[in-house]
Amino acid sequence: MEIVAGIDIGSTTTKVVLLYGQTMIGSKTSSTGTNCKRTVKLLFREMLEDYDLREEEIQYTVATGYGRRIVPADEIITEITANAKAATWLMRDKANVRTIINIGGQDCKVIALDDRGIMTDFAMNDKCAAGTGRFLEVMSRILEVELDELGILSERAENIPHINSLCTVFGESEVISLLSQGRKVEDIIAGIHTSIAKRVGAMAKKIGVKEAVFFDGGPAFNTGLKSALEQELEIGISVPPDPQITTALGAAIVASENSAKNLSKHPSQTKRVVPH
Repeated sequence: MEIVAGIDIGSTTTKVVLLYGQTMIGSKTSSTGTNCKRTVKLLFREMLEDYDLREEEIQYTVATGYGRRIVPADEIITEITANAKAATWLMRDKANVRTIINIGGQDCKVIALDDRGIMTDFAMNDKCAAGTGRFLEVMSRILEVELDELGILSERAENIPHINSLCTVFGESEVISLLSQGRKVEDIIAGIHTSIAKRVGAMAKKIGVKEAVFFDGGPAFNTGLKSALEQELEIGISVPPDPQITTALGAAIVASENSAKNLSKHPSQTKRVVPH
């Protein structure tokens, strides 16, 4: 078995996962910034130091995400392929994943899988930040609440307002208006979660929701958003321990599957493992 790497260069965060066989060695996450090559290089450097590895020990890399064509790697795959691969792998001893809800920094996706874990349909919103991690960041700033507190605070809601707009600009104005009316922050947060759940739920219902439903991406850490989605879809949802690194993990799994056969075909191939 070989050590392989999965790289997910997202619009807001970059994730790297190292895998050895069926065991995840570790992961690192960082803001993507303006130079994703440099970000990936720094993440690799930190991981090599943390796990006492040499660069040449990483035999194969697969990149995915918005920046997948920018960073040198042995192979590139789409986020949807990586997401489906990881969701199926993480849930392999629990249930067959048939629906994936992925909310990222700048987009959200709903992916339908067959009983083999193969994508059959998907819906995606990448035209604006509505209902994405970026939208939640803006709302938390306006409400003067830490992003990781949104879920806990929303559980205290008593009178949830209806929030009409998920456009970041108009949504910001609507939230400010609610604050000026004296509405509780906890209630407003729950209203935001409900609005996002309705938007994402509509995407999911369009392609058909089947169990098991898997929720990942950074916003999946938000327990209030998870609860709102469950209520909207009237179905239970599974969230992995670290939902932010799922797509990078999927890329690493593909790397593990493809490394041996690619190396056997091209034994003298020069490896492009860590960006320089």
